[in-house]
Amino acid sequence: MDFATASHRQRSRTQAFKQKTRSTKLLRLIDLDFSYTLSLLDLPPVNEYDMYIRNFGKKNTKQAYVQYNEDHVERDVQTEEIETREAWTQHPGEGTAVSGGSGSTDSSDAAAVPKVDTPRLSSFLRAACQVIAVLLEEDRVAAEPSWSPRMQDNTLPFSDRSSQLNTSLPFLQNRKVSCLHASQVQRQTVVSVHGVAEKAFAPVLDDKYVLCVWDIWQPSGPQKVLICESKVTCCCFSPFKAFLLFAGTMHGSVVVWDLREDSRIHQYVKLSDCFWTFRTSTFSTDGVLTSVNHRSPLQAIEPISASVYKKQSFVLSPFSTQEEMSGLSFHIASLDQSGVLNMWVVVELPKADVAGSISDLGLIPGGRIKLVHSAVIQLSDSLSHKGYEFWGTTQTLNIKFLPSDPNHFIVGTDIGLISHGTRQDLRVSPKLFKPQQHGMRPVKVNVIDFSPFGEPTFLAGCSDGSIRLYQLTSEYPLMQWNNSTGGRAVTSLQWSLTRPAVFLVQDDASCVYVWDLLKSDLGPVAKQPVSPDRLVAMTVMGEPEKTSGSFLALVLARASGGVDIQFLKQEWATPVGNEQRKLHLLLQEAM
Repeated sequence: MDFATASHRQRSRTQAFKQKTRSTKLLRLIDLDFSYTLSLLDLPPVNEYDMYIRNFGKKNTKQAYVQYNEDHVERDVQTEEIETREAWTQHPGEGTAVSGGSGSTDSSDAAAVPKVDTPRLSSFLRAACQVIAVLLEEDRVAAEPSWSPRMQDNTLPFSDRSSQLNTSLPFLQNRKVSCLHASQVQRQTVVSVHGVAEKAFAPVLDDKYVLCVWDIWQPSGPQKVLICESKVTCCCFSPFKAFLLFAGTMHGSVVVWDLREDSRIHQYVKLSDCFWTFRTSTFSTDGVLTSVNHRSPLQAIEPISASVYKKQSFVLSPFSTQEEMSGLSFHIASLDQSGVLNMWVVVELPKADVAGSISDLGLIPGGRIKLVHSAVIQLSDSLSHKGYEFWGTTQTLNIKFLPSDPNHFIVGTDIGLISHGTRQDLRVSPKLFKPQQHGMRPVKVNVIDFSPFGEPTFLAGCSDGSIRLYQLTSEYPLMQWNNSTGGRAVTSLQWSLTRPAVFLVQDDASCVYVWDLLKSDLGPVAKQPVSPDRLVAMTVMGEPEKTSGSFLALVLARASGGVDIQFLKQEWATPVGNEQRKLHLLLQEAM
């Protein structure tokens, strides 16, 4: 027998019995007291008046009462007579007296100035002035006779009509146009770059380069006038809204102008009894970022944004404050001829300092936009392949980013090759785009342009007069035209913004070519020499978003310094049915 277990069980029973006995004795002593009663809800009955007020008060009304004058017992209506007074007011107020009336007014009322929403009023006046200016320009053009010899001389055979920018202004005299660039989002905005004056005119402007921002619907004068100390070699607008202008110079600096700045912080010059505002650059990389600055002349400057070619609708004024903040989330790429590609981040400061910045010496006092260096890519390394050493140092001439994927870019060189790369230095195929001819030739790829309609294709124009059509996945061109310009160098080449199968070309012999691949893939369908005032620059403008009334225009800069706009005929501007699909099938057949 297990005596230890039996002994433990016995002790447990004895302890439990003691606890039960104690609890029984305590329960006899504990009892609940029900002598106090408390009512938790005391709701008196609702009388008829309270019920009426509760129901009637739900109708957004309140009960009010009036007191009658009981001593006027002889009157039918026993109330006080209502006092009335005539009053007038003026908005917006001018001066101290902004209101008045027939009765006696308090002196404090006349001194009170009504509250005016200044930003809203400024925005309205800015947009209204822009509309009125456009209407006045249209009235002026309509008043000119259509048979004017000047208009007939300027209109080219492939154009319906033409207009001319007013470059006869005092500060544009004896200045040649070196560059033209049109905004990709503000379709009516274009900038012209003018060289130094050949004859002395004004000491403060003679050694300066002038940039004019134009609205083509207001050709009588530029919207903004900018000045630069160094020669401008390339320029571009901000990708979402044309209120920032970037430029690259011969000395390797990158400058930016903020077109929203108050004109009072810039220089005023009186010319021919008229005051003009000449805007200096908001930010410049000169002497500030010495370690990362370019040491060679800049060849191209491009915005990096995936939404450059997205369809967007904007108000008429290109400098309004609406949606301006959305345009600052992008980068700028600058390329020099030695193959250095710099990436810059566009930064907007929260507050402008009129005293200037101690750390950012390139920032103008009162400016808010600056550039921060992000990355650098040495393109010369990717162009150093075996078999090319005897050509010496390869020069990079231009760069374009793929619109659908700005991570990819292509670079034109002076040895007839086009380099393909990425910003993250990833492996790409093909690395080089070559011509159909085998072997190396000293041919410059002067201009390249991606299709703005989503196709991964691009055009390249060369110094030997050849034009190549590439697909991004193929090393050799789908099509190549060697004698389309008669051996003359291609100086400008751009896709049409309204038709996927049309592009326009300019050569160094002052001749313009119109290509329509659906009509002919063997050569241009129209050719127009421009003389005697020869061409020095060309750019293309258009509005593809409009279903009706779209336009395609050529902005042409002449050797005399004049700039005219040629609105092409509708057969070149209006797309045909399923044009993009037909072009896609044509390119597939070429492959």
